[in-house]
This record gives sequence, C-alpha cells and structure tokens, in this order.
Amino acid sequence: MISVAISLSVVLLLAIILVVMIRGGSIKAGPAIVAVLFGFFLASTGMAPSINRFLNSIAETINSISF
Repeated sequence: MISVAISLSVVLLLAIILVVMIRGGSIKAGPAIVAVLFGFFLASTGMAPSINRFLNSIAETINSISF
C-alpha cells in the first residue's frame, strides 16, 4: 500500500514539475510529450520492475533518515 502512495506521489510531483517547466518556457510542449510517451512505454518494458525497485529503495532510504 505504501509503494502505491509513493508512486502516486512521485507521478504527481513529476507532473507538477513538467507543467511548471512548460509554462516557464524551459521545455517546449513537443519534448515534454516525447518525455511522457517515453516514460509510458518504458513502464511496459522489462526494465520497469528494476526501475521500480530502485525508486522504492531510494524512498525507503529517505524514509529511514531521522533528524
């Protein structure tokens, strides 16, 4: 359940960053669409589980840091 919440949060964060970059003019709509499509198709490849495990391990590491 936590990994679903983390992945949803990451997707939302990346979407916000993408919108800000498009509106700020640092990335045009064409390259943004290509980046989104790349991510969409990458998610359906055999690399998706490895990427997911890597991102989950980063999230767990950040979560275990105590201040």
